Amino acid sequence: MRKVLLAGGLFASPVLVNVGQITAKADTALHDSRLQKIEQFFADRDCPLRDSAAVFLEAADRNDLDWRLLPSISMVESSGGKDYRNNNVFGWDSCRESFSSVGEGIHYVASQLANSKLYKDKNLDGKLRTYNANPDYPHRVKAFMRVMDPGEKRHTAIN
Repeated sequence: MRKVLLAGGLFASPVLVNVGQITAKADTALHDSRLQKIEQFFADRDCPLRDSAAVFLEAADRNDLDWRLLPSISMVESSGGKDYRNNNVFGWDSCRESFSSVGEGIHYVASQLANSKLYKDKNLDGKLRTYNANPDYPHRVKAFMRVMDPGEKRHTAIN
């Protein structure tokens, strides 16, 4: 088993990392059918966020969210990254919130949807109604979720 010694800054402690674990994780991500579905979903709509598909998937998995939720919200809010500002593809905080990168925004919104008091213990419809009070909003987001993968029903039923 090959190991690599990583050292960071001046005061960092050396860390042994198993190269096989890193390679296996990257290889799994590349062959994850969900990643391919997100990429294809954005590609079919000529959306710039296709390049962020792995970030969407990582943020969803890290926060135990349905993997289709974040890309679908981005479609409703910014047409998949075609129209946004301040790296905020979700229209978070009525577009007033600014992020240093699109990836940072994806991770931030995922964390809020999973962990903040406003969203934490709500099902999908509850989260979406809190996210946007427009009565049609949950239907619009869930329609994109069904297009991405109609069979997936992780965490909640998509009606």
